[in-house]
Amino acid sequence: MTQNHPYELLTPDLVLDAIDSTGYLTDARILALNSYENRVYQVGIEGGSPLIAKFYRPDRWSDAQIVEEHRFTAALKELEISVVPPLLDDQGNSLREFQGFRFALYPRQGGHAPNLDDFDALLSLGRTLGRIHALGQAQPFEHRPALDIQSFGRDSYDFLLANDFIPASLRESYRTLGADLLSACERIFARVKYRPIRLHGDCHPGNILWRDEVPHFVDFDDARMGPAIQDLWMLLSGEREQQTLQLSEILEGYREFCDFDLAELALIEALRSLRIMHYSAWLARRWTDPAFPHHFPWFNSERYWGEHILELREQLAALQEPPLVIY
Repeated sequence: MTQNHPYELLTPDLVLDAIDSTGYLTDARILALNSYENRVYQVGIEGGSPLIAKFYRPDRWSDAQIVEEHRFTAALKELEISVVPPLLDDQGNSLREFQGFRFALYPRQGGHAPNLDDFDALLSLGRTLGRIHALGQAQPFEHRPALDIQSFGRDSYDFLLANDFIPASLRESYRTLGADLLSACERIFARVKYRPIRLHGDCHPGNILWRDEVPHFVDFDDARMGPAIQDLWMLLSGEREQQTLQLSEILEGYREFCDFDLAELALIEALRSLRIMHYSAWLARRWTDPAFPHHFPWFNSERYWGEHILELREQLAALQEPPLVIY
């Protein structure tokens, strides 16, 4: 198995053999789910409900970092918070290994994306996030990284400029605009003194399954330390007035269980900028994985990079605007 193609040996037969090795008896039904960073499958089990098997990308997280994420979700579940931690083996371990692949097994969780136009749903989401963050601030992660400008912004910027993804005609635009954007983000982060807490880290609607009027939070793979607002801002959409109303409803539920420092609202556009830069670099870093050119054929094109630079320019303007105001 080479570094360029980390999943080339992960065949359907190997997936089934890995799960059979844990004591479950598979029925040969296997469905690849929509995941690119890791490989995730729904696998049928004889006489039982299907399981979700998550095979971790080699060399991304250490064992200690993966187990720390698992323990965080298990602690949340113990508080009856709607998350989906991995199943344990007979020795109480959540991380398993088979022929060089590390993997975890999860119960299948049904549901659909929440309706973010429903203020009752936003209130419920806020309450659950408040409970997650109340535990998240109780102690720090020891092994998992922090969300910061260096790892999400500068490392992404440097990687893209050091490689041949950006067309020559757009490289200078990206270089100057990216430098200005990072400087603006640094000024904002320098002004906002926040307390880093344990986060979900990638709390977009696709990682929330709504069922029976309850939000179930899944896929804590990007859990890390950072500002609380990171888990809130991706639930906002629309114009400024609409975002203000949405955030007010979320925070009403959130504050029932956890304090929130309104100064963190000034970080929203900086965090959005870092996510945009990180996403492009993530695609570039994974481009040698055959799944990426197949599923993202538009990435390595002049049109993509022209639109990306326009998006960064819009973000630079957004960073000059006053933050949302909530009372």
